[in-house]
Amino acid sequence: MIVEVAEISVKPGSEAQFEAGVSRAAPLFLRAKGCRGVALHRVVETPHLYRLLVKWETVDDHMVGFRNSEDFQEWRRHVSPYFDGAPKVTHSEGVALSSTELSLAQE
Repeated sequence: MIVEVAEISVKPGSEAQFEAGVSRAAPLFLRAKGCRGVALHRVVETPHLYRLLVKWETVDDHMVGFRNSEDFQEWRRHVSPYFDGAPKVTHSEGVALSSTELSLAQE
């Protein structure tokens, strides 16, 4: 499983409109091939900074399938008016930790 992490800075004062736009656009992600979930997190220390987390089966499902679709263009219409600069997008994948590392993390 791949997690797309899009760090998005929005224009101060437009947070509510941005959040509403993401809410309206979430179904566009969810119907895309390989999408397994979407969530939006607001950074506590910087209220106009968000992290959009999207679970994909593969990077290509995001970068080729979704990014080249009309649904991606529709997503951008819902949210890009509120962007304060270009989003920074990365992809991550889980790393298995040993049981020793897990027990240390729980202490």
